[in-house]
Amino acid sequence: VQLQASGGGLVQAGGSLSVSCAASGRTFSSYAMGWFRQTPGKEREFVGSISRFGTTTSYADSVKGRFTISRDNAKNTVYLQMSSLEPEDTAVYYCAASERFSMVVGGRPDYWGQGTLVTVSS
Repeated sequence: VQLQASGGGLVQAGGSLSVSCAASGRTFSSYAMGWFRQTPGKEREFVGSISRFGTTTSYADSVKGRFTISRDNAKNTVYLQMSSLEPEDTAVYYCAASERFSMVVGGRPDYWGQGTLVTVSS
C-alpha cells in the first residue's frame, strides 16, 4: 500500500488543524492505520491509531482528548483532527499502515507514508 499525507501547515497555539493520508494499492480496509510524529533529534513517536473499520482507536497520552483519528474506507483516507494545539505538537507527522492493529500501536507498522509538517506557533 502506498500512503500520501497532506494538510500540514502553520497554526497558532490553541488552534486546530486536520491532516489526511490517502492510500492506494490494496484494499484500504485491510489495514489498521496510524499517525506518528517526529521532531529533529528525537525518535518517531506514536500519536494514535484506528482499526480497520474504525471501531477501535488508541491515542498517546500526550494527545488524548485533543486529537481524533477517523477514516473513510470509501475514500481510502485516514484523518487526524488536531485541536488545542500546542507548540510542543510541532513535528513532521507520518501516517502508517499495518494489517495488525497491534503493530501500529506498538510502533512497528509495515508501511509508512512521507511526512507532512505541522508547525504550531506560540
